[in-house]
Amino acid sequence: MGLEIGIGWLTVWMFSSLIFLLLLGLPLAFVTGGLGVVFLFLFGDLRMLHILPSRIFPFMTDYQLSAIPLFIFMASVLAAAGLIEELFDVVYKILGGLKGGLAAATIIASTILAAMVGVIGAAEVTMGIIALPAMLKRKYDPAMACGSILAGGTLGILIPPSILAILFAVIAQQSVGELFIGAFFPGFLLSGMYILYVTGRSYMNPVMGPALPKEERVSFKEKIILLRGIIAPILLVSLVLGVIFTGIATPVEAAGIGTFGALVVAALSRKLSWTTIKGAAITTLKASTMVLWIMFGASIFVGFYIVSGGQEFVTQSLLGTGFGPYGILIIMMILLILLGMFLDWVGILLLAVPIFAPIMLSLPWDGVFGLPGVNPAEVSLWFGVVYMVNMQMAFLSPPFGYALFYLKSVAPPEISMGTIFRASVPFLIIQAVGLTLVVIFPEVILWLPRLVYGN
Repeated sequence: MGLEIGIGWLTVWMFSSLIFLLLLGLPLAFVTGGLGVVFLFLFGDLRMLHILPSRIFPFMTDYQLSAIPLFIFMASVLAAAGLIEELFDVVYKILGGLKGGLAAATIIASTILAAMVGVIGAAEVTMGIIALPAMLKRKYDPAMACGSILAGGTLGILIPPSILAILFAVIAQQSVGELFIGAFFPGFLLSGMYILYVTGRSYMNPVMGPALPKEERVSFKEKIILLRGIIAPILLVSLVLGVIFTGIATPVEAAGIGTFGALVVAALSRKLSWTTIKGAAITTLKASTMVLWIMFGASIFVGFYIVSGGQEFVTQSLLGTGFGPYGILIIMMILLILLGMFLDWVGILLLAVPIFAPIMLSLPWDGVFGLPGVNPAEVSLWFGVVYMVNMQMAFLSPPFGYALFYLKSVAPPEISMGTIFRASVPFLIIQAVGLTLVVIFPEVILWLPRLVYGN
């Protein structure tokens, strides 16, 4: 029998220890797993020891998780083959004649890249290396240049095949296919809002995003020829999403198709080699094991907290605020943004969703301002997409948002951290508008899954 401790003090000790050790720079997987075992030893009992195998083995045998290494490998092959640089090159030459065209091209390329990659860091770093020097060279305002990369890069969280969506589906027992389809329209809606902002701002103040000089522009005929170079990767993305949306294949099967298709596309562009395959395989191995180790560690940590009464404690604390369901949702969203300042996306998902999802399912969502609400059967799907939009804000929020540091790691020395912070603010406001829309108008999320699945 372990030591006696109240759930309030256990909450304080567990989460303060977690933040303290993370601030020391220790890896999240080993911090969460290690703390889970320590607190289990100190305050648990023999029955709680069953948490260790019972939390880990379901992940080891979950079929849906096999989509993660397949999608990561697909993205790694496309990146290694140089197709992402080619994609940006084509889009910016087509749109370069417009004011703000390079920033809009960055967001469009990031949107297509999000549909290839599924993770945020890869998109931020890749576009930071390719697009930022191109915009700075052509006298773009540094904040406009950085902001378009920051906002475009976070779309990888939302637009399918998002790795975050796969993990959320596994944790919340939600259909991956439904979540992909539900996130599709909000993802492209946000992308469109970003493009409208950078284009509108550049036309109001041309210094922010000047058009390409006439000597650098290409003719309409050359634009058509350029498009041929990106037909193959776009067809691949369309095929992967198409077989999911039409129900021909599950997300895991679609990931397999995408992986094979990426090898074919790389071969067609004459960029396929053993070196390319080896590099992509090592990248996949590192990224997949990182995700799984964090899942193992965080699930032990959260599992012990829930078994100790943490779920009831958090539920009662939120209900005790006296706010209605939507007030509680706002508190959750603020907590997620705060967590995003310290933890990566896998850690936040594993720590927050097992606690928040049951609370969401237990509350009535009757709508606000007399607008339609959410049916109980659709709450999990709706919350999943709201959560992913929320995570975009968490990654972009100064001073510790992960996306800010991903971009700084590849930005030229003259781009200060202050510039990157300022660049994020307008796009944070746009994301807040997008988040408000999906909360107030849940049909933005739900209409497409209903149409596809005929619910």
